[in-house]
Amino acid sequence: MLTIAFTLLALAVALGTLLAVLDMPTGAATRQWPLAALHGIAALGGLGCLALALRGPVRGADQGTASFGTISAWLLAAAAVLGLGLLAARLRKRRLSGFQIGIHATLAVSGFVVLAAYFFA
Repeated sequence: MLTIAFTLLALAVALGTLLAVLDMPTGAATRQWPLAALHGIAALGGLGCLALALRGPVRGADQGTASFGTISAWLLAAAAVLGLGLLAARLRKRRLSGFQIGIHATLAVSGFVVLAAYFFA
């Protein structure tokens, strides 16, 4: 289950990066809604799989990374909440704040990096 979570979240990170690059020149991300939807679905699916994987036996206790899975899940959950806020703003036809996008990306990438350390340890 942890492998599926890592794979889905890696896909979400790649799609989020693509969305950021496509949005930079114009600021009109509304045309990329299928990519944004796939990004959100992959991220939420990965977060759900991670939550299920954390219910299993403790992993990484001998390397000192036993809490990394929980830390990653909390960071990714916070990114998901902000992502839902970005979706709500987009649906209300409001312009997305660069600050909100930056916080969302920072939390998501931080959660993914901690998850990578947990996964590969």
